[in-house]
Amino acid sequence: MADKLIKLGIPAGSLQDATAELFKKAGYTIKFSSRSYYPEIDDIEIECMLIRAQEMARYVEQGVLDAGITGHDWVLENEADVHEVCELMFSKVSRRPVRWVLCVPNDSPVQSVKDLQGKRIATEVVGLTTRYLAKHGVTAHVEFSWGATEVKPPKLADAIVEVTETGSSLKANNLRIVEEVLQSTTRFIANKASWQVAAKREKLENIALMLHSCLAAEGKVGLMMNVRRADLGQILRELPALQKPTVASLSDPDWVDVNTIVDESYVRMIVPRLKAAGAKGIVEYPISKIID
Repeated sequence: MADKLIKLGIPAGSLQDATAELFKKAGYTIKFSSRSYYPEIDDIEIECMLIRAQEMARYVEQGVLDAGITGHDWVLENEADVHEVCELMFSKVSRRPVRWVLCVPNDSPVQSVKDLQGKRIATEVVGLTTRYLAKHGVTAHVEFSWGATEVKPPKLADAIVEVTETGSSLKANNLRIVEEVLQSTTRFIANKASWQVAAKREKLENIALMLHSCLAAEGKVGLMMNVRRADLGQILRELPALQKPTVASLSDPDWVDVNTIVDESYVRMIVPRLKAAGAKGIVEYPISKIID
């Protein structure tokens, strides 16, 4: 049991609820208590701990945790030597990558990173920013920001490097993007020594499989319908299948059952065409997991 127990880091803060929701879809129930940093999970082979995403990669690298969920940006910021189990395309707002961007006030004369030589830059990702500047041959004063970074220019900083998903907060604070520093997505990472333990590796691969299958199913639905064999060719031409539609014989030899998976947003357009092409008994049903 000890060889298989997984010490799993759950990101506290903005990703906490989204992570719990994803685990629930995958079949794991995580319960949080306001007074504890050790959430309960309905799997005796997993022990959870709430850790800030910013620190997760460091604790996974050190072996305090066997695995954890954090952003690729924080793996790079900590220069952590960890094994990446898989990418998990989810965030607190959308399913798109987050962006770390170099920003200045709208009326700033700065037009590129080169214009920041000798200037002051505030950010939470000091390491990423320093390395980005060095890559462009720029030396500037990079200082750690404890929060509310958007309000610091122009009085407390000439520029900032800040994370954004929609850009709305930057616009609200009269900032414009000069350059993109990094795009980042959420990653499931593991301690390299833990990954070499067969039982732990199998458990982590199974967790990753279930999490990934839920993300793959997002925005997808199943469609099934009865089709005359004579109309099958036309029906199949209308269907944008995930792979290929499943066609099964029915008790009536002149009819078949067609089953496929499509984007949910496409259903309203395709169902009328399927009906016009002769499909009967069209049923839409939810998809919770897709495993290739």
